[in-house]
Amino acid sequence: MEAPLAERVRPKKLEDYISQEHLVGPKGSLTQQIEKGIIPSLIFWGPPGTGKTTLAEIIAEESKRPFYILSAINSGVKDIRDVIDKAKQSGGLFTAKNPILFIDEIHRFSKSQQDSLLAAVEKGWITLIGATTENPSFEVIPALLSRCQVYVLNAFSREDLEKLLRRAIEKDAFLKTKKIDLKETEALLRLSGGDGRKLLNIFELVVNASPKDKITITNNEVLRLAQQNTVLYDKTGEQHYDIISAFIKSMRGSDPNGAVYWLARMIEGGEDLKFIARRMLILASEDIGNANPTALIMANNTFQAVTTIGYPESRIILSQCAVYLATSPKSNASYMAIGKAQQIVKQTGDLPVPLHLRNAPTKLMKELGYGDDYKYSHDFANNFAEQEFLPDAIANTIIYDPGNNSRENATRDFLKNRWKNKYGY
Repeated sequence: MEAPLAERVRPKKLEDYISQEHLVGPKGSLTQQIEKGIIPSLIFWGPPGTGKTTLAEIIAEESKRPFYILSAINSGVKDIRDVIDKAKQSGGLFTAKNPILFIDEIHRFSKSQQDSLLAAVEKGWITLIGATTENPSFEVIPALLSRCQVYVLNAFSREDLEKLLRRAIEKDAFLKTKKIDLKETEALLRLSGGDGRKLLNIFELVVNASPKDKITITNNEVLRLAQQNTVLYDKTGEQHYDIISAFIKSMRGSDPNGAVYWLARMIEGGEDLKFIARRMLILASEDIGNANPTALIMANNTFQAVTTIGYPESRIILSQCAVYLATSPKSNASYMAIGKAQQIVKQTGDLPVPLHLRNAPTKLMKELGYGDDYKYSHDFANNFAEQEFLPDAIANTIIYDPGNNSRENATRDFLKNRWKNKYGY
């Protein structure tokens, strides 16, 4: 009974695999590929605990292929080359039985580490299956991504989670020695956040906490034990969204104390630091904007630094940026402007570009009046010439309204000096 429950009940056959019907159902693309024995290189993208590793192992078992596994957390280029050398010896080039190399958390590999996989994938020495919780478009290099099919794995549904629980009770040798009554499952399902592994870990915690052979599962008991033994932060469930929301709202609300507290909650809960940095990058533009343009530079530098340095030092950089953003003047004027502009575009459609603003690279276009009457700003005083820059149907429409802060007040004065008669700034 040394292995965790999630490992003990890990399915070995495709027919026992729960969830992801779009991939492994009767008409699923993976089902058909396994039946044909032709497995391409794959990227499994989905939240934690959705069966990515299990599915890779099943594919190897069903297709009778050698299976090698690496974790991107503790593997380097040398480890990759060693496995590729073994794979080349155990398989053939471009055969249906190419060895499978499974790389967990492939998004944690650097560019050079991912580069080291290219030749092996391209020449057919291995079939690569990578697992990632992050968008592969951002985290996997294009050259490798183009050689793989990307399959999205979804968080377990309530029905899937309940099925997983009941199967564990029925199949696990230790649990079969207990008389377990699933009186209430709401807390178990909610705390799991759609993560099957987390569900089984919490369930095992509750079972092991009871000295009796007859165990009744209730919401109160699950919550009590979970609070005693885990940080209630799940990277895919309700807490994930609540805490990132509190973090963003603290910075938007100019409270560095709240911002750093919620940042610490996410770090201690194991949140992806690049995810945190990306959210700060968005806030720097959406909620600060031109009230302090340096905020965007600060946030972008933070994202790059976090990507380069990693934990634990990157927590200091994140804290510095969170404090800076929280204490910067705020403006959502640019955010509101693009929203208004997009709404106008949806309402008015493809309005024609005014003739004087059109490009005129050919003689015919010039004869048709393209570019006529355009005023080149630098030929006029203060490098400004009043003219229409919007389509006729929406002429004089104010889209950008500067915020009320020192920098954008200066912007408003600048616009008032030039456009007072037209836009009324």
